[in-house]
Amino acid sequence: MRPRISALAAAAALVASLLAAAPAAADNPCTGPEAVHLLCPNLRIGRPSDLYVEDAGPGRVLLRATSDVRSRGRGPMEVRGRRDGPRSMRTTQRIYKVGGGHIELRSRAKLRFTDVGAYFGGSYWKVHQLARFELRRVRHDGSLGPVLRTSPKLNYCLRDLERTQPGHRSPDHRHYPGCNQNPFQDRVTLGTSVGWSDIYPSDYDNQWINVSGLRGCFAFQMTVDPKHLLYESNEHDNVSRRRVRLPYRGHGC
Repeated sequence: MRPRISALAAAAALVASLLAAAPAAADNPCTGPEAVHLLCPNLRIGRPSDLYVEDAGPGRVLLRATSDVRSRGRGPMEVRGRRDGPRSMRTTQRIYKVGGGHIELRSRAKLRFTDVGAYFGGSYWKVHQLARFELRRVRHDGSLGPVLRTSPKLNYCLRDLERTQPGHRSPDHRHYPGCNQNPFQDRVTLGTSVGWSDIYPSDYDNQWINVSGLRGCFAFQMTVDPKHLLYESNEHDNVSRRRVRLPYRGHGC
């Protein structure tokens, strides 16, 4: 019986570790009763746009797309990093209060010092796994099949690049600038103000999915914060998609 008991104990320990690592809904102040006192952020992502095909050599056809991470909550998404490795930082998330002040919570998001190539400026501190691109087949009944292909891009800045939804909660001017490029920095703050977007054009580094050899109707899907590493008021509006027919000749199918 001892081996069985050990196996059960090991399984229980594994389950406990997984539960400890997963964000609990009850721990999210932006979805609990205290949310009325907080200016909680909410991230969304626009539909893939500016799509085009790049011939990247034998057997490599890349479908590129522009991404638009949008801040649409009551308050900004603000992440503060503190170095915990040569190219990484652990983070806390600052959430502002109605009437002034703030709370600061440890988040599961990490910052990574990410190289995007000399053409795009070199290396930057970015949020690891802030967004994910996926390609899924569209079945005859309109439902989506499993993920077939993914983009290599996972790391994104949080910044005020373009004011895409002006409003009384949206500042007129940029509050969060471009991402820090100092590899020796010990602390970094990244963020996106309400009504602002962080947009990456389709020709930017790794803004693609390899679609070589695929034929038929597919959904090009983008998800912001796919692993729910950040606290926000709505976790159910993080996905957008656009149908494409491959080989690519334009939107829709």
